[in-house]
Amino acid sequence: MSATTPQTRPTSSLSSARSTRSARLLDTRPVWLVGVLATLAGAVVTEAFGLIARGVGVPMEVASPGATEAAEIPVGGFFGGVLFWSVVGIVLAVALARWAKRPARIFVVTTVVLTALSMAGPAVAPHTATSTQIVLAVSHLVAAAVIIPVVARRLSHRRP
Repeated sequence: MSATTPQTRPTSSLSSARSTRSARLLDTRPVWLVGVLATLAGAVVTEAFGLIARGVGVPMEVASPGATEAAEIPVGGFFGGVLFWSVVGIVLAVALARWAKRPARIFVVTTVVLTALSMAGPAVAPHTATSTQIVLAVSHLVAAAVIIPVVARRLSHRRP
């Protein structure tokens, strides 16, 4: 190589090194902290998804079973919902890290089943537009897609 040729790493290997460093950092943190960080990321992404849906005209009004009319989902509603329900997942992850032989596998199976069951809520929501039901169901998948892999990766490393 000549003295004038810059010695740089390709961009892909640089970003790969950063993501590897970040993953290792999360692998050494307490399970509860990784759960909280994953939850915050999932809540932000899910709220952004909800805002985009709202921006393209999906009505954000939903009714609970037994309600006579739909009420508007407020801005921040997706974020708050993810935070609320993720507490269950964090408690589950901490318990599995402490007592399970294969915590990552049990966590993934359990949370995927719970995510699938959670999609029944939007499907049966009365007085709710079909487009809203679809957005709500997909928002459950969005949150799960962000949170579950991060927590499962942490659980695959035995340190609680």
